[in-house]
Amino acid sequence: MKRREQSQTEQLRRALTEREAQLHEAQARLAALEGSTSLQVGRALTAAAKRPARGLVRLPRDLYRLWRGSTRTRQAAGRRRPAQPVRSYEAERQESRLLAGTVGPLDGRLVVAGVLSPEARAAVDPYIRVVPLRPHDAQAVFDSVDVDAVLVTASATAPGTAWAHAGDPAASDRTRALRWVVEAAAARGVPSILVADAPAPPALAWLGFDHVHEGDLGVPLHRFNPVAVEPDRDPVPVHVPAATPERGRTAAALEALTGAGLRSAQPHWSGLPDVLRGSDAAVVTDPSLAERALACGTRVLLLAPSPTGRGGLDDGAHVVDPGPRGPGAEGIAMGLAQVREAGPLGAEELRLALRRLYLSAATPVRLAEIFGQVTLAPGSGGSDLPLRERRVTLLALPADDGTSLALAEDALKQEWPPAEVVVPEESAHLTGVERLRAHGLPVRTVPGVGTDSASPAAWARLAEAADTPWVALWREPRGAAFLADAVCAAECSGADAVGPVAAAWGTPGERTPADADAVDWAGADRDYVFVGAIQPELARRGLLVRALHPGVWNRHGARLLALGPLSGRSSGGAD
Repeated sequence: MKRREQSQTEQLRRALTEREAQLHEAQARLAALEGSTSLQVGRALTAAAKRPARGLVRLPRDLYRLWRGSTRTRQAAGRRRPAQPVRSYEAERQESRLLAGTVGPLDGRLVVAGVLSPEARAAVDPYIRVVPLRPHDAQAVFDSVDVDAVLVTASATAPGTAWAHAGDPAASDRTRALRWVVEAAAARGVPSILVADAPAPPALAWLGFDHVHEGDLGVPLHRFNPVAVEPDRDPVPVHVPAATPERGRTAAALEALTGAGLRSAQPHWSGLPDVLRGSDAAVVTDPSLAERALACGTRVLLLAPSPTGRGGLDDGAHVVDPGPRGPGAEGIAMGLAQVREAGPLGAEELRLALRRLYLSAATPVRLAEIFGQVTLAPGSGGSDLPLRERRVTLLALPADDGTSLALAEDALKQEWPPAEVVVPEESAHLTGVERLRAHGLPVRTVPGVGTDSASPAAWARLAEAADTPWVALWREPRGAAFLADAVCAAECSGADAVGPVAAAWGTPGERTPADADAVDWAGADRDYVFVGAIQPELARRGLLVRALHPGVWNRHGARLLALGPLSGRSSGGAD
């Protein structure tokens, strides 16, 4: 009997809580309605109609006061955030919480509550953890997880998506749910960010986001890359349309190029990398599409005014302005002929394009820039967490001052600088090592490792002292782009180790066709292909500490990517 009474009491308590929440929500809506300018304008017009003699004289003054008051109210609302958002009673129900997802074990990445399009989700997944919010469970999910930020992309409101037309008055339910998320985030001290990566209703940006980023999420190099591209591409240039339909002179120019040997493709977003990798050249009207094509090794004809702030377009992209100040139809046709004749990017062009995208336009760089514009809650870890997986430690075995000075000069001029340097303890007194310390680069020393033996065991001992996901094996000066190119190749491919191709179980001076695997020799003159054995220059720390011979890494499940030096390479054609 007592259990039944307790159950009834609990049900009544829950029902009372729901009714109070409903009442609170109704009161808030009533207050907003009574304070709305539309209602006050209606009252002023009604009063003027009842007493035309006096009311029509006062009406202009009353309307002017209402207009001034509404302007001040909007400005104050933009500066002031509500202390506590209106919470729907459904979020208080236990069954709603049971249906909500959880973040899971933490892995060092930022955790964001995301309203993202499928393409945006695929772009950011390796770099941040996303808790997806949907209109029907946004309140329950957001209440049940602890996130570092709220990230919304305008492309998520495209027609046909769960959040279609959010921000449009016609989709008031989805707009209300998204506004609740933004207000709840503000009440919890969690920043909210809108990425304007596609056309969207103007009211979407008025929901009170802490930061609105104009642009996309950068180039996801794990999707757009030249890894394992086929040597024989389609020589006919392909036109990939932008999200916004081309109009005016641009549309006319594309129509003219179709008769000059231009084929058109409208791939799904998931198939776009394959289309770009399969073509020698591409014609696009969007700079972001041009960057993605260059990352795939495809030469680009960009029909747009010269883009600013796009460092990745400096090489491999032929920019033609289709506007009235441009060269006209003949100039555009000439540009198409030039990119078609040039073919895909050469080895040096591809390496340079990837490097520039990696350093300035890749998705983790863009995410770090976006999160750097807001104030993350204490304990979030900082806005540079998307770059955490790029950190690399430089391992070296300098035996004398000359070698150590070469190491210091090479390390300090890297375009992607190492997070730290690890050397044997007996090298700690060398001039070059002291120079590294003087420049503020952390140096770790490992006792018991000799400088005369570059064996797998010696490299493994050095790698054990590293505190980064990646370790680079320094044997000789490799130039300022050494680490940038190697880590970029790893980010593109998801490989476990990167380096020049080598015959399995052999050294570069001993390899012969009889000893080598057929795959080794097939990729001996190509980069960005997976092979059976490499001379490692960059490897995951967890792989190197196992002290295995590099010739057997692939037998233990490691993915090995070929990337050799550019000296002596042919500059034409795709590599």
